[in-house]
Amino acid sequence: MKAPKAQKAQTAPKALTAYRPYWAKRFGTAPFLPMSRAEMDALGWDACDIIIVTGDAYVDHPSFGMAVIGRTLEAQGFRVGIIAQPDWQSAEPFKALGPPKLFFGVTAGNMDSMINRYTADRKIRSDDAYTPGNIGGKRPDRASLVYAQRCREAYNEVPIVLGGIEGSLRRIAHYDYWQDKVRRSILVDAKADLLLYGNAERAIVEIAHRLAAREPVGHITDVRGTAFIRRHDDPTAKGWFELDSSEVDLPGRIDEHINPYQTTSEQAEAQGTSCTKEQGDTAVAEPAVKPITFVRPPAAPASGRIALPPREKTVIRLPSYEQVRSDPVLYAHANRVLHLETNPGNARALVQRHGEGKTAREVWINPPPIPLTTAEMDHVFDLPYARSPHPAYADGKGGHDGATKIPAWEMIRFSVNIMRGCFGGCTFCSITEHEGRIIQSRSEDSVIREVEEMRDKVKGFTGVVSDLGGPTANMYRLGCKSPEIEAACRKPSCVYPGICPNLNTDHAPLVKMYRRARSLKGVKKILIGSGLRYDLAVQSPEYVKELVQHHVGGYLKIAPEHTEGGPLSKMMKPGIGAYDRFKAMFDKFSAEAGKEQFLIPYFIAAHPGTSDEDMMNLALWLKRNGFRADQVQTFYPSPMATATAMYHSGLNPLKGIHRDPKRGGETVDIVRGERRRRLHKAFLRYHDPNNWPLLRDALKDMGRADLIGNGKHHLIPTWQPATDGGYQSARRSNSTPAPSAQAARAAQPVKPAKPVKGRILTQHTGLPPRDTGSRPARKPRTR
Repeated sequence: MKAPKAQKAQTAPKALTAYRPYWAKRFGTAPFLPMSRAEMDALGWDACDIIIVTGDAYVDHPSFGMAVIGRTLEAQGFRVGIIAQPDWQSAEPFKALGPPKLFFGVTAGNMDSMINRYTADRKIRSDDAYTPGNIGGKRPDRASLVYAQRCREAYNEVPIVLGGIEGSLRRIAHYDYWQDKVRRSILVDAKADLLLYGNAERAIVEIAHRLAAREPVGHITDVRGTAFIRRHDDPTAKGWFELDSSEVDLPGRIDEHINPYQTTSEQAEAQGTSCTKEQGDTAVAEPAVKPITFVRPPAAPASGRIALPPREKTVIRLPSYEQVRSDPVLYAHANRVLHLETNPGNARALVQRHGEGKTAREVWINPPPIPLTTAEMDHVFDLPYARSPHPAYADGKGGHDGATKIPAWEMIRFSVNIMRGCFGGCTFCSITEHEGRIIQSRSEDSVIREVEEMRDKVKGFTGVVSDLGGPTANMYRLGCKSPEIEAACRKPSCVYPGICPNLNTDHAPLVKMYRRARSLKGVKKILIGSGLRYDLAVQSPEYVKELVQHHVGGYLKIAPEHTEGGPLSKMMKPGIGAYDRFKAMFDKFSAEAGKEQFLIPYFIAAHPGTSDEDMMNLALWLKRNGFRADQVQTFYPSPMATATAMYHSGLNPLKGIHRDPKRGGETVDIVRGERRRRLHKAFLRYHDPNNWPLLRDALKDMGRADLIGNGKHHLIPTWQPATDGGYQSARRSNSTPAPSAQAARAAQPVKPAKPVKGRILTQHTGLPPRDTGSRPARKPRTR
């Protein structure tokens, strides 16, 4: 049986390089996308076709969203301008480049603006890594919303396309941690014409060409990876088959109740089969286990088989904004359904009503975009980036290393991105919601070309590549062994509770790339700075050996996140046993190379599902293993994350949502309140005398006063030194000044002290300096 045309269209979208270039391509390539009318005049432009408004300083580097989208559109022939970090107090700064011919592209930047501006304790930050000079306050709260409104005020007739990670995480009604309430879709509040979620090259290119062909923006409702607003009685919605999932336990019209949360493996098990087996009927070109469906149409064919509505014309109705705002159970249900509809191979459109009566609006969310092919990834990353901040940010000496240094650029200045996406599915992480779980990898040749270009053109390169990675260091070219199973799978993670048998875990292509890159002339050392998925790494001992012996500069960061099963099950992270196995391999290969190297584990405090006893046990583990955490990470409820749904509702969407406890489901222990959050952080910093009074009281309340004493087996001592309430972190922004010094610090900023020779700047103290390859390596200490 041949696949229907609609299905072919989903699996084989139009390539980025297949479009006919726009007429303005004759102007050529800009050294930097212009930020002023003078730069436009120098390029010979009378106007911009597209203007990107961003909350970040403009850095022309493929790690910055505005540069990737801008250069991708430029390659299509469009004239693209940048308005970076405008003063949002009026519409005048948004008129700096004149009205764009096609549309405004609006983004808050590489981070959600609220996470960028506030700490996990809702305290406003004084710094901003994406701003010259690391100065805070250069963007407003919910920047995408504010920028869109100012663009509309500046030029009312120009379409507005919303994007970036802030748009991705707020595309439906979402819990807002900072206001402690559920907010409407940002599309409704911003009054934008379209919202693009995910890495949007494919969608933005199609939209730009359709607008250039004079198609009204209101007619562009069929692009994957976009969201738009319809009226509830819009005639253009006719012909869609709606599945009602607006109520818990009542998924819609059905002939028999089917679990709407059932995963592929669970469905296969119920049928007495496995998702790794092929279907016996060779006459039907379908996956062995078909994805779960909510309804059976009234008229079944004579054969008796269920006739499914076409996915390209099926929309799932989520609970309305008014419902999820007032009912946390429905919020958790909507979050669960949304996360089950994230696989580009089987996802259906979603719709959520905002408002009631004649003023009601429907937020339609099309299925996720089809991932870029390797050739398309190469095209995007091979574009002519300047790999530098815009000259407008230069200091008095014409460089970017002085007072106007942009910390986020400094961090990735000598790094290379090799892939996108993550199939880990960690519930506290937003990568999957934005980039998706299907890995998109560049070719080895493309990566090597970028390393060579960086070596030859980037000022200040000393021969050390700071990272070859991405969202995860070692998911390059990993993915499902079967395209059919991948297209049907609805599991939120490929590695939890264990590594899926259908997952390819071969690290050989990554090892080959590492070896080729470190053999390049002029490259002294290649470090791996991205977070490592160590449960995958242990599947390839050759990879661990290559990594440990050639790409670790003294220490390697990994993220077990916790040691206890309760919180780990809510995070969808492996048990601490996987860390122990990786550590054994790490120590073995370090010893073989004659190197003394260290692992730096990262942990989360106050995550949903974490009890006080869990944090106590983690503190005991830290002490037994000699770790003194300095940089403490507290759970931060980002919009739309599964862990955020747990935090808001007190329910576990991973287990299904039911109002009747007898039907299943699971409640989650939520760490709320300043005192309990401080306690969980204090357990991570058990060695800080400022935390000892709080820990003593807590241990006594928990019946664990036996852990208070002056022996090695005790967690904290009985004696209390005189403390001023402050502590000095390796990172100045993480330090807590003493109360007596806070007023003086507010009046006059304290200059950071110069680092002590031999001391490293990491989250842990007592480790040796990192070997960057720019100086002679330390000789191993003799024992």
